[in-house]
Amino acid sequence: MNVADALEEYVHALKMGQKEYRELLQKGKSPYPAVLDQLSRDISAEPVVEIGLVEIPAERIVGTRSAGRISAFTPSFLPLLGPDSEFAHKWVSLCAAHLSDEGIRDPIVAYEYLGKFYVQEGNKRVSVLRYFDAAKIPGIVHRILPARTGQPEIEAYYEFLKFYESARIYDVQFRRPGDYAKLLAFLGKELGQAWTEREQKTFRAYFQYFREVFAACRGEDLDLLPEEALLLWLRVYPFQDLGKLPSWELKKAMQTLWENMVSISQDDPVQVETAPDTQTKGGLLSKLLPTAPEHLNVAFIHQLDPQISSWAKGHQEGALHLQTVLQDKVTVRSYYHADSPEQTEQLLQQAVAEGAQVVFTTAPKLSRATLKAAVEHPRVKFLNCSVNAPYSSVRTYYSRIFEGKFITGAIAGAMSENDSIGYIGSYPIFGVPASINAFALGAQLTNPRAKIELRWSCQPGNHAEDFFNRGIRVVSNRDIPTPDKVHGNYGTYLLEEDGSLRPLGSPCWMWGNFYEHVIRSVLNGSWSKDTQQAVNYWWGMDSGVIDVELADNLPEGLVLLAKLLRKGLRNRTLDPFCRKIIAQDGSVKNPGNYTFSPDELLHMDWLCENVAGTIPKFHEILPFAQDTVRELGIYRDEIPTQKEGSL
Repeated sequence: MNVADALEEYVHALKMGQKEYRELLQKGKSPYPAVLDQLSRDISAEPVVEIGLVEIPAERIVGTRSAGRISAFTPSFLPLLGPDSEFAHKWVSLCAAHLSDEGIRDPIVAYEYLGKFYVQEGNKRVSVLRYFDAAKIPGIVHRILPARTGQPEIEAYYEFLKFYESARIYDVQFRRPGDYAKLLAFLGKELGQAWTEREQKTFRAYFQYFREVFAACRGEDLDLLPEEALLLWLRVYPFQDLGKLPSWELKKAMQTLWENMVSISQDDPVQVETAPDTQTKGGLLSKLLPTAPEHLNVAFIHQLDPQISSWAKGHQEGALHLQTVLQDKVTVRSYYHADSPEQTEQLLQQAVAEGAQVVFTTAPKLSRATLKAAVEHPRVKFLNCSVNAPYSSVRTYYSRIFEGKFITGAIAGAMSENDSIGYIGSYPIFGVPASINAFALGAQLTNPRAKIELRWSCQPGNHAEDFFNRGIRVVSNRDIPTPDKVHGNYGTYLLEEDGSLRPLGSPCWMWGNFYEHVIRSVLNGSWSKDTQQAVNYWWGMDSGVIDVELADNLPEGLVLLAKLLRKGLRNRTLDPFCRKIIAQDGSVKNPGNYTFSPDELLHMDWLCENVAGTIPKFHEILPFAQDTVRELGIYRDEIPTQKEGSL
């Protein structure tokens, strides 16, 4: 290329720069590159690590080391100085060299901070190369290590450093801890496992392809990074599909996931609904454009057979209740043994093929297959029995079982003769610490000296027998799945002198009432999709989906107390947690007048001061519980992910 042609390219680049400059000013943003020295007063004091020569992703170059020449460039490093300037002459010479056999050979010098690059030497080289859409720019890199503050972005960056040691790529920069481990699992890799050059090239090519389609779908309108969108995509589709799908098909697949991408980009991606919407849509428009069906085909997909699983039995009885109450308005079909991902997907497809309009999958382990089916069949309503999933295509549901635990805690406190009460928790998942704490607070209500000895069913040992051997005679164990099952080993019970177990009471699920509420909302038109958030139904006693079954021989005074507490919970005049609460570490969690939000209750990860025990980590629980804890664990972002797929 001769100088005249290179000058023509500069004039074109200048026009692009002037346009970017004007647009940024109109938006109230800085029209110049960022300056590393201005990001933090302490940045110059942070340790620096010499990385050496790196192929820097061009879009990761966002600024300069110092403020010396920033007025010459836009944030995209397009030029802003006139064609007669010395700057322009040097730019033109570099442009001519780049498009000749000579090329631009000298690497730039840059500082990397939190995954972004700031140029110290070579601004004009960056300008020319980015103008010609160079994907990578070679550079000598100095890495500035930020102080560990505990902030999610900083912790994620330190996870990136471990990721980079083996992958040697800068292309992905997550903002949340745990996301690098998720990506590696989807790719069939482990942290510390070195990537081959072929794997690096494959990932870069596939991810760049994904980014281009994401941008074509206006992904920049979302507060969502392309790599974060990729994690969602990989929950539904294998990584290898990025090497097979033409752009139109990938775009179509991405559009089927778009509502979910919008949802996870929200500051609060999950909308927790604590009571059913009983209002019916009305008005002239609803009569002219009716949306409420007169009949529904409803499918229930169970992981296990109700004959062997009390959990599945409770949901199956809920399905039978639905059919009995709504009669000819619904047709209910049930499917069993969704005990593998392949079988779950097959049953979901079978249910849809047989006409299902609403599908309930009744176990957390089925959530991923449910999401895949939901994006493939957007006209079908899918719900999964779990909590806190941020995907708008699948609504999740569970119950505020802690309300029942509060009542049985009060019974246990009154029945304990030595102030010690055993508690066998289920799994360390969302909502369970709230149940433990509600039980402990209930016990304090009737016995201020009550101490709760905590064990977990997902850990080794015969916990009930251990409690009895230590003289603890009142124990809270598994909750009963249906209100007609009160016997030993379920609920809260007392060890009698003769060695028999005396039931006292237990929270119980009323799944039939829940399913009736949901299906009636579809039939009467009150089911709404107005929100861009994911929806989690978390209903309690006021909705009739939770109750407490009391033993027949419970002392009359405790029966009266339990009924009073139940009434207070049902009409919402009683809040078990609205009182002074001190945690095990001595911190005040509630001074006495604070109401916890549903999100705070679901994510509670601390225990009251009168609880002796801890919340187990993932490596401390037995294998049978690990799948559920991976999906719903309160520390799920810290859990090692399972490998799948491959590069």
